[in-house]
Amino acid sequence: MVYITRKEHFSASHRLHNPDWSEAKNIETFGKCNNPNGHGHNYEIEVTVGGDPPKDTGMVMDLKKLSDVIDAEIIEKVDHKHMNHDIDFLTGVIPTAENMAIAFWNILKPKLPHARLISIKLYESPNNFVEYRGE
Repeated sequence: MVYITRKEHFSASHRLHNPDWSEAKNIETFGKCNNPNGHGHNYEIEVTVGGDPPKDTGMVMDLKKLSDVIDAEIIEKVDHKHMNHDIDFLTGVIPTAENMAIAFWNILKPKLPHARLISIKLYESPNNFVEYRGE
């Protein structure tokens, strides 16, 4: 199997907060990420798909088409938004990078019928990222 990856970026804010917990427990658990007004990141997302490249194209998938899917299904919905308030598919979910990667997987998987979704990496910073490889 051959793997290809497309990297995109977006900026968004969020607040890590569990409404079932006390303010003290939220502050203890999430620290400055529990700021009542939220805080922002310049995220990078890497979407990796895999497959056997057919002889007629030699491509697992056209990377421009992969970029278009990521843009339409993820970036246009989350860029310059507040993840807690503006994103329908995150309603009731603490918008950690882990939960966001899972949500992005669930959105992208059915949109990529001709390539196998392998992983989603979501970078909150150059030093902090999560990787989700599906169910």
